[in-house]
Amino acid sequence: MQHRTLGSQGLEVSAIGYGTMGLTMAYGPGDTQEGVAAIRRAHDLGVTFFDTAELYGFGTGSNETLVGQAVADFRDDVVLATKFGFDLSDPERIGHALNSRPDNIRKVTDNSLRYLGVDHIDVLYQHRVDPDVPIEDVAGTVKELIDAGKVKYFGLSEAGPATIRKAHAVQPVSVLQTEYSLFERDVEQLFPTLDELGIGFVAYSPLGRGFITGTAKPAGQYDATDMRNIDPRWQPGNFEKNVGAVNRLADLAATKGVTVSQLALAWLLAQGEHIVPIPGTRSPKRVEENTRAAGVTLTDADLAAIDKILPHGGFGARYAEAALPTWV
Repeated sequence: MQHRTLGSQGLEVSAIGYGTMGLTMAYGPGDTQEGVAAIRRAHDLGVTFFDTAELYGFGTGSNETLVGQAVADFRDDVVLATKFGFDLSDPERIGHALNSRPDNIRKVTDNSLRYLGVDHIDVLYQHRVDPDVPIEDVAGTVKELIDAGKVKYFGLSEAGPATIRKAHAVQPVSVLQTEYSLFERDVEQLFPTLDELGIGFVAYSPLGRGFITGTAKPAGQYDATDMRNIDPRWQPGNFEKNVGAVNRLADLAATKGVTVSQLALAWLLAQGEHIVPIPGTRSPKRVEENTRAAGVTLTDADLAAIDKILPHGGFGARYAEAALPTWV
């Protein structure tokens, strides 16, 4: 597995990471043993970058605890990233109410250290920008945690240029995490800012929430708790167009002897050395498929053919209107 350096502070990770959100939320009921097996298989195959968050356990620590259990035997060999920034006190508003006040950042960090079973967090992200808390206060609090040895690197998620610049002036930002895939291209407008400041980029949902695997089903055919039932890309009209695009991508992938998932991940890696995708899966077999994408080389002709199929991304927004993050 190749490695990449994210940012200018020395954060080195595997070229393909692993996102753990789907192990405990958003995609129907999960299985702890299955999740642990998938994480350990990823490590066996050279993955060193594992991404979790307070939110993924709905405030119970279940996702971070699972990750901590899975990596306990090789913790020193991997980079663990987690996130703060939500108010999880009201079950009715989980995922919608924000809280990046300094006291909450400190509390969440201490909880995450305990849940993960570690003495430091490698990457601590602000999960979503909180308009009620100056980003300078957020960055300053994370700087205190870094100075105290509880955190090594600072990250932002779904932040815009002005926020990134203000935060970076207080505590250097090593990495920005935002959705990026063949289906979602808007974040490319932020790349000049990242390049200027020397900030790496982590692509979440790099397979379009599983759509770019060739296994998508229409909305309504998933478990009732699965977010894809309400995802705009899965709705009638958009769904059929996206299926058609994925089928054409799969045909191209077949000419190279790879899967459509591997083609999509290789495309992301080809967009710049500062980019690392973090596909998530509950299946060790899918882990094997995803990690092999690091060895796929795309030619200029391949990239041109992909761009012809999806020149501007997929069909349908990445979130329902009310949930779309605003970049500032």
